[in-house]
Amino acid sequence: MQSHEYQQQRRKFAAAFLAFIFILAAVDMAEAGKKEKPEKKVKKSDCGEWQWSVCVPTSGDCGLGTREGTRTGAECKQTMKTQRCKIPCNWKKQFGAECKYQFQAWGECDLNTALKTRTGSLKRALHNADCQKTVTISKPCGKLTKPKPQAESKKKKKEGKKQEKMLD
Repeated sequence: MQSHEYQQQRRKFAAAFLAFIFILAAVDMAEAGKKEKPEKKVKKSDCGEWQWSVCVPTSGDCGLGTREGTRTGAECKQTMKTQRCKIPCNWKKQFGAECKYQFQAWGECDLNTALKTRTGSLKRALHNADCQKTVTISKPCGKLTKPKPQAESKKKKKEGKKQEKMLD
């Protein structure tokens, strides 16, 4: 009788073991199914690249602001979004608020135009902005220093008077 009970226990154990193996296989297949889903997302990447507008300051011509982004694609869930941005206040905005240049020293004053110029090379462009590689700016020379012979003659006259007083 013990052998009969022993065989029944072995059968129960074998059945439980097979059920356990079956459950493990089912769990493994479920995980494999999860791994396939990201591949489907890759296929849905028919969305185009984001195209960003220029940064528009909230107030004034620099500081915090926003920009609009758009992209195309039939399967895209999101085709428009707004993003915060910042325009540094020390950048030369005449060349685009998103273009930063490294400038050389000011050149000599052009006496014909009364202007001095300097050239800047593109240092950084924010958000793929369309920036010129080099730019040139000009500004008035300011006061031109001309020698004044009258001032020198007045000083000589004063010095001459002082010497005369000392001699007297």
